[in-house]
Amino acid sequence: MAAPVNKVLIIGGGFSGMAAAIELRKRGVAVDLVEIDPGWRSYGAGISLGGATMRALVQLGVIDEFLAEGAASDGVEIHIPTGQKVAELPTPRLAGPDVPGNGAIMRPVLARILADATRKSGANVRLGCTFTRIEQDAGGVDVTFTDGTTGRYDLVIGADGLYSKVRETVFPDAPKPRYSGQGVWRAVLPRPADINGTMMWLGPKIKPGLNPVSKDEMYVFVTEDRETNDYIDPSGFLARVKALLAPFPDPRLQRVREQLDEDSQIIYRPLESLLMPSPWYKGRVVLIGDTVHATTPHMASGACIGIEDALVLADELSKAGSVDQALDRYLARRWERCRMVVQNSGRLGEIEIAGGDKEEHARIMRATLGALAAPI
Repeated sequence: MAAPVNKVLIIGGGFSGMAAAIELRKRGVAVDLVEIDPGWRSYGAGISLGGATMRALVQLGVIDEFLAEGAASDGVEIHIPTGQKVAELPTPRLAGPDVPGNGAIMRPVLARILADATRKSGANVRLGCTFTRIEQDAGGVDVTFTDGTTGRYDLVIGADGLYSKVRETVFPDAPKPRYSGQGVWRAVLPRPADINGTMMWLGPKIKPGLNPVSKDEMYVFVTEDRETNDYIDPSGFLARVKALLAPFPDPRLQRVREQLDEDSQIIYRPLESLLMPSPWYKGRVVLIGDTVHATTPHMASGACIGIEDALVLADELSKAGSVDQALDRYLARRWERCRMVVQNSGRLGEIEIAGGDKEEHARIMRATLGALAAPI
């Protein structure tokens, strides 16, 4: 039997959607990718990536670009507020002996790297466009687009993020994103010579960290508890972040605090999560990435599991059998891994909010990193 698909539509041009386009094109599948943003922009500051993500970037063929424009290192240092290192989480070199076990990069830079690879793959990218109607039958999916055109596809992949229109259309009873009770502040600053890898500080209720994102820059992140997801006036961002860093006497964090000023681009994001129950597909429409399993950043694995979805889905679609069989195999390989990341990350947040057992916190982090090291 031949592979079950020849022409695929991907709705959403984020990390998982782009990864799906790249991998499907390697297998000779015709790909249309539609992205509602005409500028194909990616917002945010730095993004931290673990060893499993580095491994995925190797498979996508973009690891050299990442290493040239981002930053990579081994291990994650854990400090108490005064600066004493109390632990170091190992990060095995899953991507090969020459690729460090974790890293970080500016989110727009990684998006540009993947967008370039998507275009080079031969995928047909249409910006400023999305769907208005999806209708499917046993043989395929008919899609009407916002520009008035139509197309017929063997499969539609919904990769349009946490507030997915595809999920809402095809799975109207799916759960909605849930606010976790925490938010994270991020800002990008010049990178001092003594910041060479990922560092985190564990305060009683606040968790700041530093991570290099290039040869010259780093990003600071500060996680704090916020009982309600209320609007925060940006005019108060600077004062709030400075106040959050004040109780940490480590000179490295105080130096960061002094560097922050009115020109600093400070970003705040409430932490939300979503885990859609199985199945993640209906007929010939399948969901990947944040559309079905958005996670808080406690394990730095949200982008990882979304990109992995794309790799696994492309792999299963290249095998013989029906579309249903391919999607069943995809789900069997992805469900437990993604559930683990979403729920374990959520549990870490709960422990931090409650001021709970730090041993349990460390145990969950070690177990999750170990599980992510396994092949996909």
